[in-house]
Amino acid sequence: MSEMTINKPNNKDSKLMYWLVGIPVAVIIWFFLYSQLDNFANFILSLTGLTRDTHLGESIHFFFYDTPKVMLLLVGVVFFMGIIQTFFSPEKTRAVLSGKKLGVGNTMAALLGIVTPFCSCSAVPLFIGFLSAGVPLGVTFSFLISAPMVNEIALGLLFAMFGWKVAALYLVLGLSIAIFAGMVIGKLGMEKYLQDWVRDIHTGAALPADTTQFSWVDRFNEGWKHVKEIVLKVWIYIVIGITVGAAIHGFVPEDFMASFMGKEAWWSVPASVVMGVPMYTNAAGVIPVVEALMDKGASLGTTLAFMMSVIALSLPEILILRKVLKMPLIATFVGVVATGILIVGYVFNAVL
Repeated sequence: MSEMTINKPNNKDSKLMYWLVGIPVAVIIWFFLYSQLDNFANFILSLTGLTRDTHLGESIHFFFYDTPKVMLLLVGVVFFMGIIQTFFSPEKTRAVLSGKKLGVGNTMAALLGIVTPFCSCSAVPLFIGFLSAGVPLGVTFSFLISAPMVNEIALGLLFAMFGWKVAALYLVLGLSIAIFAGMVIGKLGMEKYLQDWVRDIHTGAALPADTTQFSWVDRFNEGWKHVKEIVLKVWIYIVIGITVGAAIHGFVPEDFMASFMGKEAWWSVPASVVMGVPMYTNAAGVIPVVEALMDKGASLGTTLAFMMSVIALSLPEILILRKVLKMPLIATFVGVVATGILIVGYVFNAVL
């Protein structure tokens, strides 16, 4: 009796087809959901009977707009960076970047931040993605600082309201802070102060040395694995951070801040930085506040120091980063960036 050969479908081929169909569908759904964030927040707000003209209404809208936005960004960026990591092993990525002259990687990351109009919390997913791809810690911090603080929205609004000289000076000083702070943090060798689960990803513990052996199914699976590992660890910190940010965004009065920032005392700049840290908004949201504060008599340098601290050192961002970084690294980040912001404030007050 002759044996019959039965051709079974290749399991790997069926999985590849699953991904090739599933990813485009997921991308379409992702962009649709992202486009509906404002409508979703307005719908939730309408259920409460409140409007955005009230403090509580503005806080509710902010929360239901920003929470899904950051979560969508986190899932998308982490999945994409997980796939990218399978092409470039962490060792190879670090070798390429570390082979450049001092500051070149930081400069590239800071320039990338200009064209990514993220608020500080929205920049965190890409920050985590860079770390997971093996990008040096200092370079990732240059992006984390630059993305919210120096972007085309901030520059465009500053140019429209204060002229090209102010916008250009802000660009130069903002990039300088991002590059210098990243270089300092990189030189301090503070990788040991990453949370253990981040350090394991950063050092490439989850990847084999020879990434050329990955099939496309393996690469997609690796991206999804990153999503499950990272999103499940940080989502609660994102919700807590944005909750704090929403409360501050809706309830902090401008008149209170202007009463301090309008004084010419030397301590007005550091006071504005301290007041800015608990706030949370993006560059587009804070610049109208900057204009209002200046109309009430605040000096430009003091006001810009406040603006930079709001969008580069926000308390919600720090709460989210707490799940990624240990306290010594967070303290170093805050200290280095705050020092740079103070310099910017004093420089603007001195020359303008």
